[in-house]
Amino acid sequence: MNSPEEVIGTVGLTVMTVRAGDTSVAMGIGDLPIVSQSHLMSLMEHAAIISMDEHLDPDESTIPISFEMITLSPASIGAELNGISRCIEVENRELTFECEVYEGERQVAAAMIKRSAVERVSFLARTAAQSLISEN
Repeated sequence: MNSPEEVIGTVGLTVMTVRAGDTSVAMGIGDLPIVSQSHLMSLMEHAAIISMDEHLDPDESTIPISFEMITLSPASIGAELNGISRCIEVENRELTFECEVYEGERQVAAAMIKRSAVERVSFLARTAAQSLISEN
């Protein structure tokens, strides 16, 4: 991973158009045809991941640690949502992102996301070992 000075301030942008299948009704978690929180979360996490594309080594990735979100306004089917993420802190290999979702000028959601940079092969090996241990 690049130095904290190079990573802090990096920005990621994502876009989605809300479809019928993206709503709380379709996901079975509500009875209103508005975008589900899980889709808002995915939009912001994707922006955070994109912001790190140029700052990780080819053998590195990031994994989620925590997600704190507030929904400020609903978005209906057909709404075009823009997700924005900015890295605001790097501590060891832990990254903190400030994220927002907008429909035009109207803010729909905000979140603080923490992700950890990991080396892919060793992380997957540890995960597989933990799964084998828990099976016994």
